[in-house]
Amino acid sequence: MGYSLWEFEVYGTPSSTGVAVPFGSRQQPYAAGILRPSGSTATLDAQVVDHYRRWKSAFVRQNCGNGWYQVISPDADHPYVAEAQGYGMVVVATMAGADPDARRIFDGFVKWKIDHPSSINPDLLAAEQDVNCRSVNGGDGATDGDLDVAYGLLLADRQWGSSGTYDYRQLAIRHINAIKASEVNPSTNLLKLGDWASAGSQYYYLSRSSDWMADHFRAFRKATGDPAWDTIRTAHQNLVARLQRDYAPNTGLLPDFVENTNSSPRPPAGQVLESVNDGKYYWNACRVPWRIGADAVTSGDPASLAAARKLNTWVRAKTGDNPNGIAMGYHLDGTQLSGGSAAAFFAPFAVVAATDPGSQAWLDALWGKMLQTPIDSSSYFSASIQLQVMITVTGNHWVP
Repeated sequence: MGYSLWEFEVYGTPSSTGVAVPFGSRQQPYAAGILRPSGSTATLDAQVVDHYRRWKSAFVRQNCGNGWYQVISPDADHPYVAEAQGYGMVVVATMAGADPDARRIFDGFVKWKIDHPSSINPDLLAAEQDVNCRSVNGGDGATDGDLDVAYGLLLADRQWGSSGTYDYRQLAIRHINAIKASEVNPSTNLLKLGDWASAGSQYYYLSRSSDWMADHFRAFRKATGDPAWDTIRTAHQNLVARLQRDYAPNTGLLPDFVENTNSSPRPPAGQVLESVNDGKYYWNACRVPWRIGADAVTSGDPASLAAARKLNTWVRAKTGDNPNGIAMGYHLDGTQLSGGSAAAFFAPFAVVAATDPGSQAWLDALWGKMLQTPIDSSSYFSASIQLQVMITVTGNHWVP
């Protein structure tokens, strides 16, 4: 059950919460021409809040004591993974104003981050914890989780300021600088998989397409004043364009991983990290339309818009504008890998749909499918992606 209108009005005003950017306030307008699902903003926001409450009930926990909050990941390799914590920090900071407990939960996430440092760069988050909340598998960092942790801290600084229990801004800048030092390849300006992918290793010139978050790079540039983040953003946008041109000219699809980033970037022919589908559009790259689209709708950047619209044009033609036709994985030429349906695959296409003025009916169909898809408490991955897509396509994603 969602918030009543009364609750929404009370928690949605800055004067009642001390929140600078309460959920639903849309203080940062999107680029011109970006679509939203049909319906009133009040209805759309109530639908997002309802989904958020269900997500929170399913996945946000206070396990192992110590004042920690964490997002559980029943479908990951370990009960707690950095990716899930990053999602939680971004989501909860964004939902401030709609959730009166947002700051308390966020501070529990921050304490978890501080108490689980990477064994390689302690300003980063250790990627995996066991059922006893102890870091395992070497305790090193994962780039995707670190990017969202840093972004979430910037959101928190904007929402609540940094004079409380934690100096969010200082923690964010330390985290951003640690990402640059340990998770960006200095010779390519492209993201590595984590702080563990060291020079000379087979993973040093391997990158994960779903980590390429241009809106995060913009926020890091603004927060630090470091122009390196403009260089990093441009390098990733150029790589997206190159991969779409050379390997997916008719679809725009990106592979889960890209190898040889120092010479001739290409999709791997087989397994390089996770599965034989590492060079295909699979369980990592399924997030790409959302990540590229998030920058396109907020910045209006021509490169992000072009990449997003290429994906949108392909998926509409592939499915005949039927969201039920979006499968779980594709070869880069658009040949389906498997049947079935998962929110991790269909929801992200709503963000690229929002970039095309001619796709209102398609966006509405995708929105309808999301509303009809209940939270699966065994899949934090799909549920967390769908929630963040819903936040973005309703105009509620913002770049600190």
